[in-house]
Amino acid sequence: MKKSIENKLEISQQAFSSWKNTSWKKKQKLIKNLANILDFNAENFGEIITKEMNKPITQATAEVKKCALMANYYADMKPQLQIEKVKTDFAISEIHYVPKGIILGVMPWNFPFWQVLRFAIPAILAGNVVVLKHASICLESGNTIQKIFEEAGFPKGIFMHLEINHEEVEELLAHDYIQGVSFTGSEFAGGKIAATAGRNIKKSLLELGGSDGFIVLDDANLQEAAKVGALARLQNCGQTCVAAKRFIIHKKVAKDFMKLFIAEYQKFIPADPTKADTKIAGMARPDLAVDLMKQYKKALKNKATIILPLEKIAEGILKPGLIEVKPGNPILQEELFGPLGMVMFAKNDEEALKMANDIPFGLANSIWTGDKKRQKYFVENLESGTVNINKMTSSVPNLPFGGMKKSGYGTELSYHTLQEFVNIKTIVGKNS
Repeated sequence: MKKSIENKLEISQQAFSSWKNTSWKKKQKLIKNLANILDFNAENFGEIITKEMNKPITQATAEVKKCALMANYYADMKPQLQIEKVKTDFAISEIHYVPKGIILGVMPWNFPFWQVLRFAIPAILAGNVVVLKHASICLESGNTIQKIFEEAGFPKGIFMHLEINHEEVEELLAHDYIQGVSFTGSEFAGGKIAATAGRNIKKSLLELGGSDGFIVLDDANLQEAAKVGALARLQNCGQTCVAAKRFIIHKKVAKDFMKLFIAEYQKFIPADPTKADTKIAGMARPDLAVDLMKQYKKALKNKATIILPLEKIAEGILKPGLIEVKPGNPILQEELFGPLGMVMFAKNDEEALKMANDIPFGLANSIWTGDKKRQKYFVENLESGTVNINKMTSSVPNLPFGGMKKSGYGTELSYHTLQEFVNIKTIVGKNS
């Protein structure tokens, strides 16, 4: 391992030795400082995001603002992870929550601030310290986040950005100081991270891909569903794990919904990401657009039909496309990360549910119906970590977020995530 990385790990380990005993109140005060810095500088930090991965500036600024909102949630949270006294036959029966130590975050480029901070802040509040391996195109974001922690008053070593490559992650996970890893990214990369962590007996949390269903039943508000559906697919140029990727439409309203949906979809015209009114820009890297075009052609080869063609405008810039896909098309077993949506038509609720669940992923789904019995049917039977009713998928600080099946395991956000990187210690005994 590079000497420079070894030195940073030494600093982090020393920081942990005192941070683990820092009071809840003091940690929250520093998190509040961090929230204020994020909020005050949201536009400047948003410009970094836009520069690095082409996110429209309005969406980039909103991402930073959301980070501030999340930080404030943890800064204001009532104390958690307190000693629990349990009634037993023993005089002393307690449960203690002990932070693990240095936690590695391996984070993606699509939400350069949000993905990092939604993992790091609760891990740090729980008493751990964090080292970050950010995406190769988001090094400025990673360095900026470290500076924000330092400006907020956190001791040196509580949060450190390591500029390392993927090969060095395996070596890092084998280091004695590293006690766990949180990974957000693809199913393939997540499997490698989990395998390496497992070999080294380290805790792992995985937030992987999704192919979320956006299910529109025959009693839905079609106008609202069409407007929200287009945004749900094309926000951040469709480069979102929880983006609506499969639109499952009840046949009774197929014609009416598709007319509205196509009209809304065509409002997303690629433009300059630095302009405030831009709704969609280019993809984060040119090669990602090439990969999506290959998936598009694969879907068509397997009898998908074009509703709106996915067209290359310039290098890395695609005009959003829509295709009709039938069950059995192999493209349904993949995640489409970019501005391409799939449409399917179901004859009834049972078929819609089957279509929604018949994929390897289980991140989130959205169901559109005003009927409470139908809502209950889908809520109880959809195989995903989140079910949204008459809204698009979005994460909020006080609700847990995580996936099922090949979308990963573990919980982010809410108070539940505070227990992801702590050891539970039982204390039991007699007074004398």
